[in-house]
Amino acid sequence: MSILKVKKAFFALVTNGVRAAPLWDSKKQSFVGMLTITDFINILHRYYKSALVQIYELEEHKIETWREVYLQDSFKPLVCISPNASLFDAVSSLIRNKIHRLPVIDPESGNTLYILTHKRILKFLKLFITEFPKPEFMSKSLEELQIGTYANIAMVRTTTPVYVALGIFVQHRVSALPVVDEKGRVVDIYSKFDVINLAAEKTYNNLDVSVTKALQHRSHYFEGVLKCYLHETLETIINRLVEAEVCTGASNPEGAGGAALGWHSG
Repeated sequence: MSILKVKKAFFALVTNGVRAAPLWDSKKQSFVGMLTITDFINILHRYYKSALVQIYELEEHKIETWREVYLQDSFKPLVCISPNASLFDAVSSLIRNKIHRLPVIDPESGNTLYILTHKRILKFLKLFITEFPKPEFMSKSLEELQIGTYANIAMVRTTTPVYVALGIFVQHRVSALPVVDEKGRVVDIYSKFDVINLAAEKTYNNLDVSVTKALQHRSHYFEGVLKCYLHETLETIINRLVEAEVCTGASNPEGAGGAALGWHSG
């Protein structure tokens, strides 16, 4: 609910193991937005001063107060979709609105039925694509399709402070950042989901620590950096993403995708 204090709301995300939740406005009796890890990052980046100063806005502000301050004149209504809409409509909405999660809301009851994400769409494609005519582009390589970002890649060093990493998330609007060592090799990935560990560990008052130190407190098992190659097909990459169910990166990357995919020639 939007009258919850910001800190309690993010603790609720951590406790329930979710990355986002619909916001219910009791006055309007309707869902008015989504609370996501991106909001947590924006609050930390906007109000953090030093390890010696408590983030009052995180401790005391209500969600509705944060929304009023942060959104101001840029307020946009909740982007959602009907359960009767096509998957194409859903994908188009995700792309058009530049969002990662799309609530599926019953138009009659107003209840949120599901949250549609990129990962769920990819999983559907992997499970059911054999039942449909395979699009030609699925057999094309990443190099042929030119999918990904190949210049000005957002990344951090192993020694980069968490606060600086948060600023990069805010500026570049990416889901994850490759962590690069002194030789330019990708040795880890710092994702938005890793940031929520600051709430779980209650260490958000000290953002001067390095991302490497912050990653030592990962709440989930990390199998290492997953790679993909320019010569591999889109279908191969989709299968790998679904099977791994992680944000990925690669050593010595030539480029990176919006979901923190990294690729290099091989």
